[in-house]
Amino acid sequence: MRKFLISAAVAASAFAVASPAAAQHYPQPQGNAYGYHNNQGQTRALLARVDQIRRQIQLLDSRNRITEREARNLRQQATVLRDRVRRAGQNGLSNRERRDVEVRIANLEQRVRRDANDGTRWGYRNR
Repeated sequence: MRKFLISAAVAASAFAVASPAAAQHYPQPQGNAYGYHNNQGQTRALLARVDQIRRQIQLLDSRNRITEREARNLRQQATVLRDRVRRAGQNGLSNRERRDVEVRIANLEQRVRRDANDGTRWGYRNR
């Protein structure tokens, strides 16, 4: 019986010592540039914003809130921006690239709002 208790105590202590090593915390890699997961989430979010702008342009054009020329120019700018996001997002976005794309998206959103509210559709300007 004594041999059994000693061997059981040795086995239990071996498991107790080995368990904390297996339960150590290893930080998850952060995908902040050119590496882990290629920042696919950031790229998808930026592409979703560009697609939202494209839908808004289509809606404004279908409701005659912007001229055909304004719609064509805005669509072209949105297409160029979408292609830029896709190209930059292939290898992951650096912080500089992400900021650059976000600024370009904000500028395009501002142009869409300006063209929708400038009154040129009916041949006069409100400004």
